[in-house]
Amino acid sequence: MKKLFVNAGKGYEILLEEGILSRAGEYINKITSAKKICVISDSNVFPIYGDTVVSSLKAQDFEVISFVYEAGEKSKTTKTVIEMVEFLAENGLTRSDLVVALGGGVCGDMAGFASAIYLRGIDFVQIPTSLLAQVDSSVGGKTAVDLPQGKNLCGAFHQPRLVLIDKNALKTLKPHYFADGMAEAIKTGCIKSRALFERIENENAAEIIEDIVFECVKIKAAVVERDEKEQGERALLNFGHTAGHAIEKLHNFETVSHGEAVGIGMVIICTAGENNGMTEKGTAKRIASVLKKYNLPTEDENSLRDIISAMNSDKKRVLDGIKFVFIKSIGEGYIKKVKTEDIADLFGV
Repeated sequence: MKKLFVNAGKGYEILLEEGILSRAGEYINKITSAKKICVISDSNVFPIYGDTVVSSLKAQDFEVISFVYEAGEKSKTTKTVIEMVEFLAENGLTRSDLVVALGGGVCGDMAGFASAIYLRGIDFVQIPTSLLAQVDSSVGGKTAVDLPQGKNLCGAFHQPRLVLIDKNALKTLKPHYFADGMAEAIKTGCIKSRALFERIENENAAEIIEDIVFECVKIKAAVVERDEKEQGERALLNFGHTAGHAIEKLHNFETVSHGEAVGIGMVIICTAGENNGMTEKGTAKRIASVLKKYNLPTEDENSLRDIISAMNSDKKRVLDGIKFVFIKSIGEGYIKKVKTEDIADLFGV
């Protein structure tokens, strides 16, 4: 087993162990006095792993209920979260009870947000089953849902009490979802670790996936400890996300996945950085090459002008501009605010 401790919120451990899903109840029992647990999952994940996790919890004498929603980003709405909160209330969960998020990034975001707003905040545990959730979204306490105006615009910071990562869960992922998670791993290397990026670039990620997950989580945990509420350094984790979220919005959160959009966003911002002397020449081409290696797109059908227009609803927007994440070179990210009137020139449109 590999362990990390995150000194944020109440403080919590991240445990990485093959087969840990079948022992989830044992580890959760150590961090809670809950009597009742609600497992929140989606219609794809719950049929595969629900029985394993629920049985593990019941073996520790927890009373277990389950809320299963229709899988997909289209469910990531305020309506679904209110349904979750009402389900918790209908089943009498108290402030000492617990929610378990069993699934990918959408599940973790929604179950975490429901936990944050139910009774003004109850504990929750992350059990990420997708690569994207394991390397990124399950750690750090960002919870949110999408609004028609943009992605993740309604949410709260709410740290989990425990994160349980089982690489066996990745064996049931379709290639598309493995690629989706690799985009976030590549992002982490771009902003913080040339060594991680080069391993992904030069080796077969599937063969070293446990090392990749651990390194990504370690990097993110350290950033979250230093900047829990994203007042500074943590914004680096949004590399590729400003353009990426705009692309997702243009596709109505349906035809382009989060990882695909972030990958395209990284190429867009690095190209702009190179053209303005802020990023080492050849960086965008190098990132695009690695994205292609893992079957990720590097460009979008929408025009750059339309993508820039869609950026206006992004969370990184401030009164007179947008805070963009650039990289000087692989492994060295930085944040720069660009004034509204200069954004078109930055991207050359």
